[in-house]
Amino acid sequence: MSVQSRHALVLPLLVGGALLMENIDSTVISTSLPAMARDFGEDPIALKVGLTAYIVSLGVFIPISGWLADRFGARAVFRTAILVFSAGSLLCAMTGSLLAFMAARFIQGIGGALMVPVGRIVIFQTVPKADYVKAVSYLTVPSLLGPVLGPPLGGFITTYLHWRWIFIINLPIAALGLYLARRHMPDPGPAEASALDYRGFIMTALGASLLMLGPSLFDTPFASPAVAACVTALGVGLLLLYGAYAARTANPLLDLRLLRIPTFRASVLGGSLFRIALGAVPFLLPLELQEGLGMSAFESGTLTCCTAFGSLTMKSLARHTLRRFGFRTVLVYNALFAACMIASFGVFAPGTPHLVIAVVVLIAGVFPSLQFTSINAIAYADIPKADVARATSLASTVQQISLGMGITVAGITLQTVGHLAGHDTLAAGDFPPTFAVMALFSVASIIFNRRLASDAGAELAGRREVRPSGA
Repeated sequence: MSVQSRHALVLPLLVGGALLMENIDSTVISTSLPAMARDFGEDPIALKVGLTAYIVSLGVFIPISGWLADRFGARAVFRTAILVFSAGSLLCAMTGSLLAFMAARFIQGIGGALMVPVGRIVIFQTVPKADYVKAVSYLTVPSLLGPVLGPPLGGFITTYLHWRWIFIINLPIAALGLYLARRHMPDPGPAEASALDYRGFIMTALGASLLMLGPSLFDTPFASPAVAACVTALGVGLLLLYGAYAARTANPLLDLRLLRIPTFRASVLGGSLFRIALGAVPFLLPLELQEGLGMSAFESGTLTCCTAFGSLTMKSLARHTLRRFGFRTVLVYNALFAACMIASFGVFAPGTPHLVIAVVVLIAGVFPSLQFTSINAIAYADIPKADVARATSLASTVQQISLGMGITVAGITLQTVGHLAGHDTLAAGDFPPTFAVMALFSVASIIFNRRLASDAGAELAGRREVRPSGA
């Protein structure tokens, strides 16, 4: 096997292992939210603040992941990130309040902000373009094991042991990742790094943090609605200020000029709307099954993990589907199918048989899997290799903000529906309108996807033979 072929296999699996650690962690937490809320003495919806703290940390540190990789070497940064994530996991296991949990999740986010983006930089700098879709598929398969293992594992631990033990499962995965990174990840060492855009870093770090933190503070004991609104407005203002600043700066931290590339713009902007919709599901579905339908954490986890089996099924068909229909057709119509499946979660009622729920959740995993593979792959269709690091930083930042906003918007919508219905505790009837609202974000992504050229990403999809230059 050639070096490039080995990189197309080993590196995605290695970075996918880091994703596995993150995804197990996030899916386990989602299943355990009601139990954690009871221990902290908080409303289950208030736990969205603890989830958002992780996303806030990602928003702060992802923009400098590319610069750190150039300055200190990708392998060194990747391994350090694994260590930081592991330390945050231990702290999460030791927390006794929502505030302490928020702090521990923020530390975890520092590691998460660097692990996957830096790993992706290595992948897309060493893997040939013809193998991008294959690499993305390999990258995603290990991460999909997280949703398979996480919910039932978290449900079992929460129901029969204690939720604090769920964070310890990150440690053996981290140890394996450190070993594989040392053995298989290329180590070109530090590269010539451009000067860090400190002004841009401050504006994006504060802006993204306040934008994500502000909405999550609504209906929490930490701030009044007026304070939450001011925090949100300040975040929006700082990000708009950064947009004006980046337009007149030669080397901004997040180069928004890359959005002029149609395929990258569709992936980032259309993909952000889709991720808002999907980011809400791991938060809403366990709450619906436990608080709305009265299931135990283990029952809930066993059912929610079915979505991962649907995702794994589609991974083997994604390349063929894209070759047959092309990126634009898949991104447009698949967004509609995914929206229908998100809305379908709202039909569950206390008397719904578990088998019916399992089948719906299984089918619902198929369409998001195809959409994520398509979005992630087409982002790099027309990006020059010299711009891969900058494109990765921008795409990863927007991606994490979108997933965080999905949790926040879902929480606010769920609370609003409950208030309009005249009750303060979660009820089964609160979830159908909430899932319907979140499904609309997937539909909205079509606005950007339909503007793609009919042959967009044709080389990646294998729909035509690319002639060498000068032929």
